[in-house]
Amino acid sequence: MQEKKYSDRLLETLRKYNNRAIETKQVIEELIAMAKDFKEAIKRDQALGLSADEIAFYDALAERPEVLVQMGDATLKKLAVELTEKLRKSTSVDWQVRDSVRAQMRLLIKRLLRKYKYPPEGQEEAVAMVLKQAKALADAWSGTKNG
Repeated sequence: MQEKKYSDRLLETLRKYNNRAIETKQVIEELIAMAKDFKEAIKRDQALGLSADEIAFYDALAERPEVLVQMGDATLKKLAVELTEKLRKSTSVDWQVRDSVRAQMRLLIKRLLRKYKYPPEGQEEAVAMVLKQAKALADAWSGTKNG
């Protein structure tokens, strides 16, 4: 999620520059602002005390700000840790192409969201975000690399 956010931000800045909507100085200012944001994100990640994979799921689950307020930081961290552990264990090399395995993962995610009392109105979006993150991490978990 974070990678996409920063990538989109950078591409938008470059698009504006290429369309002559902003000057070189503004591009440099945006790059400096992004660097500061990176540093803040690193500090936040260190303060959370989670692994990179756990942070990816934490961010996916906390996409809606009201979730963090409603659940609390400690509960969301526990959920991210358990979710990461269970998804990693259930990830197989071919899970991305097998509907039955994906369905099992969806069920696993939904059960964990209910266990930790994730707000019902955001569960479908959370499941989708978590599956996206799992897909992004699956190659590393299964020990394979694409392309």
